[in-house]
Amino acid sequence: MIPADETFDGTWPFAPHFHHGNGFAMHYVDERSSADDTFLCVHGEPTWGYLYRNIIPRLTPYGRVIVPDHMGFGKSETPLDREYTVQAHCENLEGLLLALDLTNVTLVMQDWGGPIGSAMAYLHPQRIKRLCVMNAMVGGRSKEDPKAFTSSPWPVWVGSPAFEPTIRNLGSTILSVMKRIGFERTAHVDETWVRAYASPFPTPESCIAAERFPQCIADRETVNDLKSIRTAEAIAAIKEKPAMMVFGEADRALPQAFTIGCFRDLWPDAPVVTLPGVGHFLQEDAPETVAALIAQFSQIN
Repeated sequence: MIPADETFDGTWPFAPHFHHGNGFAMHYVDERSSADDTFLCVHGEPTWGYLYRNIIPRLTPYGRVIVPDHMGFGKSETPLDREYTVQAHCENLEGLLLALDLTNVTLVMQDWGGPIGSAMAYLHPQRIKRLCVMNAMVGGRSKEDPKAFTSSPWPVWVGSPAFEPTIRNLGSTILSVMKRIGFERTAHVDETWVRAYASPFPTPESCIAAERFPQCIADRETVNDLKSIRTAEAIAAIKEKPAMMVFGEADRALPQAFTIGCFRDLWPDAPVVTLPGVGHFLQEDAPETVAALIAQFSQIN
């Protein structure tokens, strides 16, 4: 858990806020705006809200910006007696959504932020206005062979003997792990960047959440939990929401055709923007472009 007042040499200037209703200190950024809309920006593996540092100020002219850290990531606590299931992360985010009474929400989701963030649309469609999906899965079925996903480089590596010792030492391996998933803008990496992303993981025990997320890829419990949320009625409701996909083509975790196919199954006519030379972590590789696309989408839908 990163100290609440840590700014990483001014690169993370946002005031910390904490929600304790889920049984642990869940950190979130809450940047206010006079606009009525709210952007709920949800991160994935193995990052935290720092991923959105260059996007937050670009969205605040258009609405309030909320950026939570999942349990076990960033400035949120890492309780060692909790189950780090996708369902638990969904329940944690739901607790924050309801505690803050968020409405007119634009969901901005990347990586595991996709299934976790979109759960808010399936469970509380009246609170969600639109969805921005970025290199993430939020439901739907692709016509592409599912093996295209399970055989992609990241899931294959997760199943290898190298996975556990690498992921349990993220304090030292964070850059190489992000590169493996798909991070291209390495020229911007400096000691502050490394410290910001490595700080949540000073010990093997502190990596419990980051270790568990990749294991959920092949976890039947994860599939069943998400199915229980995605009822026929909920799917019908989410299909009525405006949605946009932005996809970094240099992703080494999610195959492009398969991922876009899942999105198209829910929103066949929604805009899809692909970014060549941009990896899985779009917020790092192309923050200016991503923020502009989200802002434009929020203004016309």
